[in-house]
Amino acid sequence: MAQEKEDSKLKDIVSLCKRRGFVFPGSEIYGGLSNSFDYGPYGVEILNNLKKLWWEYFVHRREDVIGLDSSILLHPGVWEASGHISNFSDPLFDCKSCKVRFRVDHFLEEKKGEGFTIGKSLEELQEVLRSEDYSCPKCGTKGSFTEARNFNLMFKTQQGANEGGSVDIYLRPETAQGIFINFKNVYSTCRRKPPFGIAQIGKSFRNEIMARQFVFRTREFEQMEMEFFCEQGTQKDWFEHWVNYCIEFLEVTLEIKKESIRIREHEKAELSFYSDKTSDIEFKFPFGWGELWGIASRTDYDLNQHEKFSKQDLKYNDQVNNKKYIPYVVEPALGLNRLFLAVISDAYEEEKLPDGETRVVLHLSSKIAPIKIGIFPLMKKDGLDSKAKEIQNLLRNHWYCEYDDSGAIGKRYRRQDELGTPFCITIDYDTLKDESVTVRERDSMKQERISINNLKTYFIDKI
Repeated sequence: MAQEKEDSKLKDIVSLCKRRGFVFPGSEIYGGLSNSFDYGPYGVEILNNLKKLWWEYFVHRREDVIGLDSSILLHPGVWEASGHISNFSDPLFDCKSCKVRFRVDHFLEEKKGEGFTIGKSLEELQEVLRSEDYSCPKCGTKGSFTEARNFNLMFKTQQGANEGGSVDIYLRPETAQGIFINFKNVYSTCRRKPPFGIAQIGKSFRNEIMARQFVFRTREFEQMEMEFFCEQGTQKDWFEHWVNYCIEFLEVTLEIKKESIRIREHEKAELSFYSDKTSDIEFKFPFGWGELWGIASRTDYDLNQHEKFSKQDLKYNDQVNNKKYIPYVVEPALGLNRLFLAVISDAYEEEKLPDGETRVVLHLSSKIAPIKIGIFPLMKKDGLDSKAKEIQNLLRNHWYCEYDDSGAIGKRYRRQDELGTPFCITIDYDTLKDESVTVRERDSMKQERISINNLKTYFIDKI
């Protein structure tokens, strides 16, 4: 029963996102493209607000972090050095009857329970599949599966004017490697010394077979990632620092509920071979707990690999202590699209009102809300509309405002509630007499009269 309720909530959120212009299915007029999405006028505002807040919190507020924007297309040698060409894969198998492809680990964990596949090799997972007479989740056919095999997740493309002279390159599956290969450029030009971090926001691409759950797992996604370079022996302290710092950002800056977040430390068997410690900050999505933010202590693996493959010296030259060393790295990596889904899910409510009606409302922080102020003339005549436009022009240089004169005031309030707009202003006939307006607050729905001359001061305090 609880699962049905959660599944229903996800469907309601997806419906709201389409209906209210947050997220549209990709290439919809051509029948759609599987697992691709376009962010509409209100969705892109939320994305931009989240990126701005993250950049301010992780870069501008700190003296030890600076920014970068590296290329999506990198030299193929980058991915050889990082191990992505040889190791970046998912275990997959197909149903021979309906030809649908499944991830082995996801399939078995649904059958055996969460964590069942941790530490097991592909051969061990295949043996479990052989020993159990499972049915295909899609068509119901029993025992009609192919052998499991690894499938590389990188998108391959070609660079060159003609096919014969082209070179195989890849769309980056993560933004981290663009930071590592620029480590020496950054620390030398900006005169930085460890400990310091390099932050980046950018698109990544993974050919996910099991792309699912709305925008939670998509083939094209945006990352907000930071690599923090420090001296060996200090990485454990920095790891704890960044876990706490990320939690603080979610709970304080974004105002996500504490009960919606938990920390899961990776067991030794599931750690990446280059990591000495990894923790996930998980969020309780409508479909259950899922990874939102990964914080990994990556040791000195990446820079060592790039030094080896590029034949370039990537060591930091510590002139004070007269030594050269490859720094260790702590990486907080956050998916912007998952964060978008998290803040929408956390804010979504179907609220029962005293009169028996239900309103859908997004309790978004005013820092995240796409529209800050809705502006409504009571009527589109008698100078109320022109007065409303005058107020919009007064406020729009400070906050993103939306003018709406269509329908009854109650319906206009409901539209803005669904967008998460924290405040609405109504211009009525009394406004023409006393130069005051009615300001309505989203969550409490309380209203108060405010002088037009005091509106800017009022919203500076509130937003």
